[in-house]
Amino acid sequence: MKKQTLVTVSESVLNGMERKVERLKTLMEMSAILSSTLDHDELISLVMEKAKSDLDAEACSLLFYDKETNRLEFKGATCEDEKTSESLQRKGTLEIGQGIAGAVAETLQPLFLEDVSADSRFYQEADRFAGFPIKSLIALPLVGRSGLIGVAEILNPGRKDYDPEIVQLLARQFAIAIENSLFYKESVEGERLRQELDIASSLQKSFLPEASTFRKGELWVSAVNISAEKVGGDLYDFIEQGEDRVGILIGDVSGKGISAALYMARFSSDFRSVAHLADSPSVALKRLNLSLLKSPRGMFLTCIYLLVDMATGGVHLSVAGHPPFLWITKGQVKVMSPQGGPPLGIIPAEYPVTTISLGKGDRLLLLTDGVFDAKDKAGQRLGFENLVRFIGTRQKEKELIKVITEYIEDFSKGAERADDVTIVELGWG
Repeated sequence: MKKQTLVTVSESVLNGMERKVERLKTLMEMSAILSSTLDHDELISLVMEKAKSDLDAEACSLLFYDKETNRLEFKGATCEDEKTSESLQRKGTLEIGQGIAGAVAETLQPLFLEDVSADSRFYQEADRFAGFPIKSLIALPLVGRSGLIGVAEILNPGRKDYDPEIVQLLARQFAIAIENSLFYKESVEGERLRQELDIASSLQKSFLPEASTFRKGELWVSAVNISAEKVGGDLYDFIEQGEDRVGILIGDVSGKGISAALYMARFSSDFRSVAHLADSPSVALKRLNLSLLKSPRGMFLTCIYLLVDMATGGVHLSVAGHPPFLWITKGQVKVMSPQGGPPLGIIPAEYPVTTISLGKGDRLLLLTDGVFDAKDKAGQRLGFENLVRFIGTRQKEKELIKVITEYIEDFSKGAERADDVTIVELGWG
């Protein structure tokens, strides 16, 4: 049997080995915590509880850096007393350079203070905010791949034999974990928003006519609606009023996006109930206007509503702050700017009626301002006059709406769409 050899090591070497084992154990425990969750709030809570426990601290707090305001904002805290935790979280903000945390954020260097009263940078209001005397603290910068994330503070640590290098290493790991959790949170929220926008877009489209074309007797109508974003504020509608009249509407809500879409949805619902009971476009717009006056300030809607007499081709229309429409008749493109009232939803108003008579082969083009406000990649606006000239050269096209839409798409190729685009074309005969 081989004789075993005993090796004697000094106490200092043994202590060093024990410290390394302790370091490894601490790192493994913290790594397990950091990899246990991607939930931002849960991660912060777990790490602060661990730091407080391991360092036998009275409290821990976390300040996040706001790049827009260039200030530190208290975002999390943990201590034995729940009221103190709430107080620490309500402390508000600190300027960069203000107090210990502000100094750490400015220099990106940690501070280990055994006696805070001896440091002139100590924020004297901190005791009152914390609810207990702060005698000592550890303040650590949290720096991720994108720069400063915030500052972590450990208040009144009872354990004095901690290893500053390990504490700093854990702070760096914590910073990266926070950054990852923020990326994950933004990704999840972004995906949820995309799903909600998809649903909102589908719901909004449901307020438009099921088919974008309509025909009855000598009248035919066609429409196109293209949103600048997932959801928008442009709308159109066709509505039969018995056998002898058809109502046609085009509208444009102020702004775009979700708020405009919600406003548009409400208006669409109101329009269908009002239009069936109103015997003239003037009455319909007046009632709709009174309804929309109760809406949030700053929201309004421009529109044209017309009623076509199926027996004669006569058109009665009223305008609420909407751009001119075009009348293609006898080889000419006429710009029609009838007297109207203000946009709906601003002030009580009257909406005069204008009457025109359509002849065989005549067309009307109703537009929202997104059609002629389209911009090219150099930022140049298409303009109403250019649009009218183009339509004049292509007025005999059978699918005129398609031609106009392609013209706008070609003009604005490479540029972000500035506004919703809606066109309604109606013809007689």
